[in-house]
Amino acid sequence: MPDPAPLLQAGTADGAQVEVSVVMPCLNEAETLASCIREAQAALEGSGISGEVIVADNGSTDGSQEIASELGARVVDVPVRGYGSALRSGILAARGRYVVMGDADASYDFGSIPAFVDRLREGCELVVGNRFQGRIEKGAMPALHRWLGNPVLSFVGRLFFHSRLGDFHCGIRALSRDAFCRMRLQTMGMEFASEMIIVSSLLRLRTAEVPATLRRDGRSRKPHLRTWRDGWRHLRFMLLYSPRWLFMIPGSAMLLLGVAGVLWLTPGPRPLGPVTFDIHTLLMFGLLAIVGYQVIVFGVFTRTFGTCEGLYPEQDWLRRMQRYVTLEVGLVAGLVMLLLGVGATTFAFVSWQQVSFGRLDPMIVMRELIPAGVLLVIGTQTIFSSFFLSILGLRRAPDEILRSPI
Repeated sequence: MPDPAPLLQAGTADGAQVEVSVVMPCLNEAETLASCIREAQAALEGSGISGEVIVADNGSTDGSQEIASELGARVVDVPVRGYGSALRSGILAARGRYVVMGDADASYDFGSIPAFVDRLREGCELVVGNRFQGRIEKGAMPALHRWLGNPVLSFVGRLFFHSRLGDFHCGIRALSRDAFCRMRLQTMGMEFASEMIIVSSLLRLRTAEVPATLRRDGRSRKPHLRTWRDGWRHLRFMLLYSPRWLFMIPGSAMLLLGVAGVLWLTPGPRPLGPVTFDIHTLLMFGLLAIVGYQVIVFGVFTRTFGTCEGLYPEQDWLRRMQRYVTLEVGLVAGLVMLLLGVGATTFAFVSWQQVSFGRLDPMIVMRELIPAGVLLVIGTQTIFSSFFLSILGLRRAPDEILRSPI
């Protein structure tokens, strides 16, 4: 994705006096668009805010573009479909220092624009509406969304990303142009709303909430939102944006439990009440340790790749890890585990040799072979993962340098 900063700066030259740009994504909103535009214009004029209204049209075929133009709004044609695509294009075309975005279905009260702008003027970089602190009109939000979907997804977002915002999916929000440039948002669909809050949390931007009113959708047709599909998309996106919760925490739990189980059962059987745990449980603990270690490695790969590609902001802990956990350190650690595994395997082989390669008691020899196998697998994973991680972390020349003549 191109850097938005130059585009926004270029758009500012034509309207240096514009303080606030109101951006409305639009796809066949002829029934409600006019009332939204008038409401936003009245809010700007009534509060003395120098502003403009931008309709980011996503391919309407019902005359929405003509309605917007007749009312003095600026229409931005967005050929690539998607909620995020429309908002991004509208924001890139904005001339204001601040951007307020809201749906064009008459469900949000654009009369609250001054409250959002006040918080931005106070120094906040992202201001999000909170429908649960404001007012939700009867029938405006399905019960499933109100009592399950939004609370659960917002709770997950606060847990994963340490955000203080209580309504992750409110459709009316505002941000500064500088904050938008720093976010470098990537998504094209409904995940755009979650990505904005997630990235603002990772960048530690100054955020705030404003009570918002949610009204009944003013359209006669069904909304574009699909409950289960879009809910899963938001949850999936939050998981993908949080390698710690998706990989590191589950992987660490599995690895610690697996290692503890192996250490507990390697000396001998362990009776626990009427049940005795033996080599079969030892084997399962060994497999659990291997799987947990692999999940952690996936988490490190994901975080490194995402940071190198600009999907995640670079964090201090990753820089420290890359400084101390080098390829050589990984190779040494993997080699040590391999040698320990080979040593344990050799000990088992010697035991077999002592009985002239005859029949062995599995209850004894498996206590030697299972820990040895775990060490051999994890050691091998560590060696090759270290090489792969080094490839992911290679510094690459920027495209402009690669394209320039020598």
